Amino acid sequence: MPRSPIWSTLVLIGAAALLGYAAWQHHTALMAGAALLMVAATVGASGLTRLLPLGAFAAAFLTSLVLRGPRLDPLDLLAALLVLGGLGFRIVREQVTARQLAWQRNTIAALHAGSERLADARDADAIIRAGIGILDRLQVAPNLAFVAYRQGTPHILAAKGAFEPFLERPIHPSDNNSRSVQADHWVAEEALTLLKKPQRRHYHVAPVYGRASNHLGVLIITRSTTEPFDDAEKSVVASFARLLGAQLGQWNAIRDLRDANDLTLRSLGAALEHRDDDTGGHTSRVVNLSVRLARRLGWDEDQVKALRWGAYLHDLGKLAIPDAVLHKRGALDPDERRVIQTHTTIGYDMLQDLHFLPAETLDLVRYHHERWDGTGYPSGLRGQNIPDTARLFTIVDVFDALTNARPYKPAWTRDRAVSEIRLQAGRQFDPQYVEAFLRMMAEHDEAHLVV
Repeated sequence: MPRSPIWSTLVLIGAAALLGYAAWQHHTALMAGAALLMVAATVGASGLTRLLPLGAFAAAFLTSLVLRGPRLDPLDLLAALLVLGGLGFRIVREQVTARQLAWQRNTIAALHAGSERLADARDADAIIRAGIGILDRLQVAPNLAFVAYRQGTPHILAAKGAFEPFLERPIHPSDNNSRSVQADHWVAEEALTLLKKPQRRHYHVAPVYGRASNHLGVLIITRSTTEPFDDAEKSVVASFARLLGAQLGQWNAIRDLRDANDLTLRSLGAALEHRDDDTGGHTSRVVNLSVRLARRLGWDEDQVKALRWGAYLHDLGKLAIPDAVLHKRGALDPDERRVIQTHTTIGYDMLQDLHFLPAETLDLVRYHHERWDGTGYPSGLRGQNIPDTARLFTIVDVFDALTNARPYKPAWTRDRAVSEIRLQAGRQFDPQYVEAFLRMMAEHDEAHLVV
C-alpha cells in the first residue's frame, strides 16, 4: 500500500526533532535510531530527499561533538562511522536500483513502441530503419549500424551517430587477402575501421538471424565512454536482434510467397496467350503498359500489384470458349458474341478459390469489358461504378488489340489507335484515365524522337 505524503512529512519532522534532542544529549544510539526513522520515511524518494537522512545524521553528530567538547568516546565515533557508512551504502544502492529500473522501463517502452513500428513497416528497408530507430531509443550506445548483403557485398543499410555518413556504403576488404564476405567478424572489423578510435572504444556485435537460422546481417554498436557493455545491455541487444530477425524473416517469407504467386500468375497468363494470341506478347505488353499508367496516376504498390495480377489473368475465361468461336476469322454472329462475352464471368468464377487474390484483381477480370457509357458487359456498369482497375486496364487492352493483328483484323498504326482512344473518351473510357494515357504516350514518343 503506498505511503501517504502527509504521514511521511510528519515522520520526518518527528525524526528531525528526535535527532536534535539526541545531539543535545550526546546520545549516539538515539541519533542512529532517528536517522533510521528518516530512512523509513524517505524510501522511494528521489533527488535531494534521498540524501536527507545522511546529511541530517552527519549534522547532528557534528553538533554533538561541538556541544560535548574535546572529549570523544571511541565507541561513539565507531558507531557514527558505521551509521554514516550504512546510510551511504543505502544511497548508492538506491541509485543503482533506480538506474536499473529506469533502464528496464525505457527498454520495455522502446520495445513496445518499436514492435508496432516494425509491424507497420512495408518492406525490408523500412523494417531495418525502424529497427535501428528502436535500438537508438534504447540508448544502449550512440553509434549504431545494421550491415547486410546486397548482391554479395556487405552494405551499411541503416545507421545512427558516427556511422550515418557511411549509410548505403559498400564494405570491401582493406587488403588483398581472400576472405569470406559472409564472415560476421570480418564485416564487423571493416565497419569498425570506418570510425575514429575514440568513437569505438567499446563495441558489441550481434548477428541477426531469420527463419530457419537464415543469416540476415549484423548489428554493430559502439561508444566512446570507458564503461564496457555489461551483460544486461548485451542481453537486450540480443533480444532486439531476435525481434528484428523475426520481423525480417517474416517479411522475406511473405515476399517469397508473393514472388511465387506473381511468377505463377505470369506463367498462367503466358499459357493463355499461346491459345488466344497468334502474334504473342499481348500479356506482357498490357501488363507493362497498365502498370506504367497506374504509377503515373499515383497508385500505391498494393493497387499496382492487384492490377498486374488482373492483367495476367484477364482472359482466363477464354479457356472455356470453343476454338471455333475464339479463332473465327471475320465478324461473330450474335450467338457467338454472347458466347465470347461469357469469358469475363467464367474467368471470375474460376478464380474464386484463389483466396490470396485481392478484390481489385477479380474486379478487373470480371469488368474489363464494361464501358463508361454503360453499354458494356457483363453488367452494364456506368462511369465510376466500374472498378478502377477495370477502367484503367480496358484502355490499355483496347490499345494493344488495335495496334496488333487479330484473326478478324489487321494491325492499326499507333497514331490511328491513339486517335481512337481519344475519340472514345467519355464513351467507352474514363476521360481522366484517357488524358493520363495520352500524355504518357506522347511523352514516350517525344523521348524516342530525342533519342
